[in-house]
Amino acid sequence: MTLPPPVRPIPAVLALVARGEEMLLVRRANPPDQGLWGFPGGRIEPGETYLDAALRELNEETGLLADTPRLLTVLDFIQHGPDGALTHHFAMIAVLCRWRAGEAVAADDALEARWFDRLALAALGPSASLKVAYLAELALALPGEAG
Repeated sequence: MTLPPPVRPIPAVLALVARGEEMLLVRRANPPDQGLWGFPGGRIEPGETYLDAALRELNEETGLLADTPRLLTVLDFIQHGPDGALTHHFAMIAVLCRWRAGEAVAADDALEARWFDRLALAALGPSASLKVAYLAELALALPGEAG
């Protein structure tokens, strides 16, 4: 019997874009977090920097153009199956991007794209991916990020 390959951490990005006091979120079309609101993002392609990956994912999922990406933080998302075995490990690199142009339109693997103010973010509750409110507050608290 052949054992399955070990689960390895997957580096991925989240593109956090503030416009005034609002943050951009998309409703995910695919697993993980299918149907939940979260930041545009995805896996880093081979040979791609995490900063370039954030700008690419943002554009693919929403059509928005952004610039001046910078590291905000890194979070681990680790899942275990019912038997306790490791099933997924994503190292999510949160990248703050400056909105340049465009209106958000859901594309690629996003069902919807919308801007949320702090009150609307807080009201999402379990319809948001883990850490969405935390990351939004972290981004909006930075000088010069909120309107």
